[in-house]
Amino acid sequence: MAAESRRKSVAVSVGNVKVGGPNPIVVQSMTNTDTADVQSTVNQVMALANAGSELVRVTVNTDDAAKAVPKIVDTLDKFGVRVPIIGDFHYNGHLLLKKYPDMARALAKYRINPGNVNIGKKHDDNFRTMIEAAVEYDRPVRIGVNWGSLDGALLTRMMDENNLLAEPLDAKTVTLRAIVVSAIESAKAAERYGLGRDRVILSAKVSGVQDLIRVYRMLAAECDYALHLGLTEAGLGSKGIVATTAAIGVLLQEGIGDTIRASLTPLPNGDRTEEVIVSQQILQSLELRSFTPQVTACPGCGRTTSTFFQDMADQIQTYLREQMPVWKSRYSGVEEMKVAVMGCVVNGPGESKHSNIGISLPGTFEEPVAPVYVDGKLKCTLRGDAIVAEFITILNDYVDRHYASLETVGA
Repeated sequence: MAAESRRKSVAVSVGNVKVGGPNPIVVQSMTNTDTADVQSTVNQVMALANAGSELVRVTVNTDDAAKAVPKIVDTLDKFGVRVPIIGDFHYNGHLLLKKYPDMARALAKYRINPGNVNIGKKHDDNFRTMIEAAVEYDRPVRIGVNWGSLDGALLTRMMDENNLLAEPLDAKTVTLRAIVVSAIESAKAAERYGLGRDRVILSAKVSGVQDLIRVYRMLAAECDYALHLGLTEAGLGSKGIVATTAAIGVLLQEGIGDTIRASLTPLPNGDRTEEVIVSQQILQSLELRSFTPQVTACPGCGRTTSTFFQDMADQIQTYLREQMPVWKSRYSGVEEMKVAVMGCVVNGPGESKHSNIGISLPGTFEEPVAPVYVDGKLKCTLRGDAIVAEFITILNDYVDRHYASLETVGA
């Protein structure tokens, strides 16, 4: 394992998924449908779950959304989708959890933001009501602090206290400190109201990479609650992917984090499952978990005669991802397979030899042949227009021969 040893955290059960403790880091996602629209929400949850999301969060903000939750969970169950559904509550969660017990029971976990659950109140009555619901229905809670909705009274108090110091800290440091205090104090309050320590997950979300690293280092040093990582409002496209990877990667390398989410802004009508794939790739790149066979491909240069190797790499990666649900049910360990699709002779043969199976396509002025290597040895040389199909046949044969059948493993 490339990353340092994980910090010790208290394990939490979320439906059929174990979070924290010695358990693998969990991939989480969130729908962006109107939860009251049962069909759309079910379809998106299924897509996220099929992509590999192990927990899926849905917004519960209205009476109609609350009424829809049991229908959503029941429909997913009928389709054989057992992914735990998490309810995301803001402002009125205390009302909805009391008013709709079927919804409270259907959800596998509640997400509470302590910064906006008691708006306009001097006491934590609303927070307490939500915790009492979690205790009644035996549900874990993620206490998710976000600097965009940080408890104003807490921040003001801490800023005032800081101003009285001989050497005051800068405002950003105080704000990050307030996020940590809010999370830990809320968790301790939840325990006082009867919620077990093994039913609490904390998160402390900000939108800056360095700020996220700082706040989670502080939080991890001061508690042993399971931690959910995520760069809030990460953004669009490459910006969101790079920022999320930079922040979460550093923390995971330091052993911090028990669940992760890539909070990417999808393009209009974009594929929501991208955030799942990014989260999986972060974990797989750090060698913390394996989800799907990896394809190594060169970037291309003046030696590559065409984009064929790029097209082939894309086709192979897509094929592997599409095959994984089938392979996962039939074979053990196939997700760790490494495949190389290279564009010329410079690094092609060597990189192919380092992979389980690889192909080196011809570059400029090179002989129009494509040698295929299996476990470091030359297996054959492909020619002509059917290279992709022939390579996939070799790949399928390799999987069938080299990875144990689950029927055999279970015998």
